Formats: sequence, structure tokens, C-alpha cells
Amino acid sequence: MHTMSEAEGFFDLQVNGYGGVDFNRPDLAAGDLHRACERLAADGVGGILATITTEALDRMAACLANVAALRERDPLAERLIAGFHIEGPFINEVPGYRGAHPADCIRPGNVDEMKRLLDAAGGFVRLVTIAPERDAGLAMTRLLARQGVIVSAGHCDPDLDQLRAAIDAGLSMFTHLGNGCPNQIPRHDNIIQRALSLCGRLWLCFIGDGVHIPLFALGNYLRVAGLEKTVVVTDAVAPAGLGPGTYGHGRFAITVRDDGAARIAGTEQLCGAALPLRGCFENLVRHVGLSEADARRLTVTNPRRAIGLPGR
Repeated sequence: MHTMSEAEGFFDLQVNGYGGVDFNRPDLAAGDLHRACERLAADGVGGILATITTEALDRMAACLANVAALRERDPLAERLIAGFHIEGPFINEVPGYRGAHPADCIRPGNVDEMKRLLDAAGGFVRLVTIAPERDAGLAMTRLLARQGVIVSAGHCDPDLDQLRAAIDAGLSMFTHLGNGCPNQIPRHDNIIQRALSLCGRLWLCFIGDGVHIPLFALGNYLRVAGLEKTVVVTDAVAPAGLGPGTYGHGRFAITVRDDGAARIAGTEQLCGAALPLRGCFENLVRHVGLSEADARRLTVTNPRRAIGLPGR
């Protein structure tokens, strides 16, 4: 198995927390952020987008401002954290599509509220996940695209015309395709098929832990979409890299099982993942059948390209 050098480091567009540290805490301490970054670096990660997810707007803004301030004072964090990914709260509230995002904090698209989150992050937001069908007049999409922020569809169910219109307005990515949707969906006209049909116009992201998407199905998706505009992410939460057990993340207690997935304790509801990106890379080679070069493309080069950073 190829060993990643530090210069090649993995790049993860979706890291909610790591090594026991939850980025979605407004009281996150400097030492904890540094510890998470040390653990990421030890696991071969060269860069991430720190991901802040659906909560009350005040709390989301506080989390963004805190991580931005801590990063400025920590050279390791400054090197590893290339920006923020805001996932929610402007997503589809329907059960299944909202996933583990708390229903009481999901809200329709609002330009002023989006601006508030952008301001709290100090201009450091690189990626925002929204539901196009909850973005009236695609106003948020246009605002974000004008500011150079990557707009991604996720936790959503736009019809094909809505998705095409969102792309025309500046949408350029799809967040963890195959997840953030119900287990039971129409067999042909569904959000997965719609996104795949537009793969030439979208970056498609997939969680590579083998649980969120069975690896044979991930192989199917990659064969359809190709490797030019596809990315593998972890969707890592606080327990990532710690192994099986029960941990806290946000408002939830999370159980990590031997399969490396994170679930809300006592349920089957997936709530992020706990497998490091190195494990996703190994899945791509061992179980999906990609070459090491192609697996690096999806975990090292493409994630950087997708957000406008130089590929390595």
C-alpha cells in the first residue's frame, strides 16, 4: 500500500470534528483545536474545510467566529484549515432529507442570515451546502457565487428543472451524494439519478467509509460520473480516529461501531463518520478497485481543485 507523504497530504472537504474534538462547540478551546489538527496531520491529512452544521444561527455564528480566531493564533491550524464548509441550516426539513440535522433549527433560505454567517467567519467560508428548492429565487446561490464561495446542493430534493436552474445561478457541487436522502426513494426519478445526470456540470462528493454508501455502489457511481469531477470525503465527526465507543458531538451522543460509522446512540441514524480519510483511500484501492493514483486523485488532488486551490 502506498504511503502518503506529508507533501501529498489528503484534503477533506467535510470535517465536523476529529480526534475527540468537536468543531461545532462555541467554547472550543485553543488546545483542543490544536490537538485535532495534530491528529489530522498524523493521519496524513494536509488540509481540511472545518465544517459547521445546522444549529441555532447564534450558535453557528459563534462557532465560526471562534474557530476563525483560534486558527489565526495557531500555525498548525492555519496550515491545515483552509476554510469553512457551512452545511445547513438552509436545507430540506423533510425527514430523510434532513438526515441528522436538528429539525428545530432548519430554516428556509435567507440572504441576510447567510450574510450573518459569512461575516462571523471573517470571509473564510469556501463552501456552503444548501437545498436549492429552499432558496427562493436562488438568491443565496447567486450571493455566494458572486462572492467566490462554492455552492453545493445537499440534504435536498430539487426536481431536475430546479437543479438545472441552480447550476445556471452558480451551484457547482453536490454534497455527499447518496446520503442526506431517505432510505426509500422513487426508483428512477430521484435526487441521486438527477445529480448523476448532471455530473458534467457538478463536482460530486461521496463519503468513502463503506457504510454511508456500500463500496460496490460507490464503484457504480464513480463509473457513471468518472473521476474528473468527483471527490471522496469523510464527513468526520468528533470521534473520528478514536475507534469504537460512545462519544459526544453537538447535541448528540454518538456511538461508533466496528464498521467505522457514527450513529446517534440507540438508533440506526447515521450522524457523520469516524473513519479517517486514509481509510477511505484504502477502501478505494482495496474494495472499489481504483489504482493508487486514481484514489489519490479523489482524496488529494480533486478536493483542492474543487474549491479553487492548486492540486498537488
